[in-house]
Amino acid sequence: MISSPGSRRRSRLAAAAVAFFLLSGCASEAPAQMLENPPTTSPSAMPSPAPATTAPQVQTPTTVPELPVLPESRPASFLIPSTGATSELLSLGLRDNGTLEVPPDGPGAPAGWYNGSPTPGERGPAVLLGHVNATDGGPGIFAELRKLKAGDTIEVTREDGTKAVFTFDRGEQYAKDAFPTSKVYGNTAGAELRLITCDGFDPETGEFDDNYVVYAKLVG
Repeated sequence: MISSPGSRRRSRLAAAAVAFFLLSGCASEAPAQMLENPPTTSPSAMPSPAPATTAPQVQTPTTVPELPVLPESRPASFLIPSTGATSELLSLGLRDNGTLEVPPDGPGAPAGWYNGSPTPGERGPAVLLGHVNATDGGPGIFAELRKLKAGDTIEVTREDGTKAVFTFDRGEQYAKDAFPTSKVYGNTAGAELRLITCDGFDPETGEFDDNYVVYAKLVG
């Protein structure tokens, strides 16, 4: 099957090492990893079906609602109305050593979109990265991600003038040395969004040991 640009991005998602970033030694230099499709059981390993003793029931087909998706368009800015967080979005790629670029860490630094992920609204998980605090000790653009709750929206304005609106699904904290790359970056059936920042600050080392990830789904 010939892949569209969007589907190529989906297939190479997780080309980023995922235990990122932030200030005070929070960046990770772990090598990038490519996601593979999850292993499937080969037909020879599948158990043989038991002989039928009764006529099989006819199942009434169910209609699966089509998930909303938008055409490709690069993101320009984002807004979280419930917290007031908003900024332009930088385009972030991979460094020469295969690690993920991160946004600048000064006061007022914007968030960034990982340009190896789908554009927000396309099928798959679009990835936005931002700092939890700034170099002066003040809040970063993603300082209040933990305040998000069911029903909160995240709006991404795109370069074609359209807006992709996502609703908060859940937030999860992961140790950087056990980051579930395929779960966060892996392909999804619909258009989704990931917001990723640092978490788990250790005052003894001055470093963040964890990442916090927000999962959201496109609603329009």
